[in-house]
Amino acid sequence: MLISEIFHSIQGEGELIGVPSVFVRTSGCNLRCNWCDTPYASWQPEGNPMTVDEVVAAVAAFPAKHVVLTGGEPMIAPGIHELAFQLQERGYHLTIETAATVAPRGIACDLASLSPKLAHSAPDARLDDTWRKKHEELRWQPAVVESWIAAGDYQLKFVVGAESDVAEIEAMIAETGCGIPARKVLLMPEGTTVAVLRERAGWLAELCKARGYRYAPRLHVELYGNKRGT
Repeated sequence: MLISEIFHSIQGEGELIGVPSVFVRTSGCNLRCNWCDTPYASWQPEGNPMTVDEVVAAVAAFPAKHVVLTGGEPMIAPGIHELAFQLQERGYHLTIETAATVAPRGIACDLASLSPKLAHSAPDARLDDTWRKKHEELRWQPAVVESWIAAGDYQLKFVVGAESDVAEIEAMIAETGCGIPARKVLLMPEGTTVAVLRERAGWLAELCKARGYRYAPRLHVELYGNKRGT
């Protein structure tokens, strides 16, 4: 599989925020989000080919017992099921960060971090119509989200750019028909700088208070800035 990076950091998002974790970032993605903060693993995939055994050995070099499989889109990486199995067999707590466009198909996972993409994620004119059409067709797969929720523990994390996004989010939640409780819905401000995140934090926190959702900061940006290996 093509691996963009493996690093030891602090989980900056979601229910496990603050937990020391090893991140395995696969390279390659079936979407092209306009605001993607890891273009080196999606828009222009780069990395090194590694075997499952090599990835497991690299993870074992760090002291953390939490591992995050992320991307790009880790669920399209060849060998991802075997890698997840090997990591869980070795006692790691395993989070899979996915856009929920690919069904779990029995993959080993302790926490599925599902991040379906809203309409504002559509790629701009940097890409041709073929990619824009593909992105729009794939970005929201309610049946796939349902299959992840049925498979085990999950969190549903949305990137929010404007207050008006909440209507789209609530329509998507309703479309799953899963009766998702508000406490499992995390709203995260879109942005890659501390200034932008703080500007959006105020109204987004108030929106969460009003609807019972969880506000999800981006702690790693606060700690390290928007850069690789964090």
